[in-house]
Amino acid sequence: MRKGENVTRDKLLELDACSHRVIIPLYIPNEDAYYKNAFSIFKMCLLSVQKTAHSALKISVVSNGSCASVHKKLFELQAQNHIDELIIVKENIGKINSILKALRTAQERLITITDADVLFLNNWEQAVVDVFKAFPKAGMVSPVPVFRTQLRLTSNIWKDYLFSSQLKFRPVKNVEALTRFANSIGWSRLNADYKDVFATLKAKDNTIAVIGNSHFVGTYKQEVFSKLPKQQSNYKLGGTSEALYTDIPVLKFGGYRLATYNNYAYHLGNRIEPWMESTFNALKAERKTYFDYNNLHLLKPNSWDYFISERVFKKLFKIKAIKAYVYKKKGLNKSQIKSII
Repeated sequence: MRKGENVTRDKLLELDACSHRVIIPLYIPNEDAYYKNAFSIFKMCLLSVQKTAHSALKISVVSNGSCASVHKKLFELQAQNHIDELIIVKENIGKINSILKALRTAQERLITITDADVLFLNNWEQAVVDVFKAFPKAGMVSPVPVFRTQLRLTSNIWKDYLFSSQLKFRPVKNVEALTRFANSIGWSRLNADYKDVFATLKAKDNTIAVIGNSHFVGTYKQEVFSKLPKQQSNYKLGGTSEALYTDIPVLKFGGYRLATYNNYAYHLGNRIEPWMESTFNALKAERKTYFDYNNLHLLKPNSWDYFISERVFKKLFKIKAIKAYVYKKKGLNKSQIKSII
């Protein structure tokens, strides 16, 4: 029997102002062997986001088939106000599908999707926003520049800037960070020809961005997700999942995939090393305030631009002679061209 009246009936929502949400999918099925350090690394990721962000952002964590001991610690972190939204999924539904649990209802202007093994550094949010402001057509910006991304889903950028001096190869800004990324994915070393230059854009305000980026961490304009496939992904990891749900949506809105010129986060992998802990401990807590990112340039679906970039222009770079000619015009010498083609 119902007695009395629900005091929330007909009351308008009064939510804390927020213009940026971070979504972290988490999969830790056990805390042994490969996953021995996984929760400690995730906690570094979570706390580094919260500590270094300059806006009052909100964090969503989606536990995708993690074990009971991990769930217990997640509830403790939420009780300590480190997590705004905690979603627990009992079985492993796949990385992309777990992200969709939070993404489909996110209303914030900027949405950062990050793997659970990323250590964010001071000024990462400001650096990402600076790129969005300098390049209105930016649809996704990563705080981590990665080698050899100049042709990774970037045909629309080359089409727009092929004859512009704003696009050219420039020296890598942070060689040490680039090497650490290579180490994090299992490379024992990074050859010199992987860390000499980036393909970059330079805006009128002198902001420099790297062309292309990687999936493991990136900030998106919310509108690119407005036309996601209605069905869920069929893959636990990889396959066509990232292409369909995080890559193509940006391109269909005419958005550029860019990265910051300097490095503002580290990919950690699954093993804690001393430098990670010292870097985390040295982070400075930023004073939080509300930033309204709704004034950033709004992207709109552009099927014609997508067709020209992906179905026509992209084919030009499959011709080695054309690619070599363009690379030379954009600042590479013969040996660099030979190593990069």
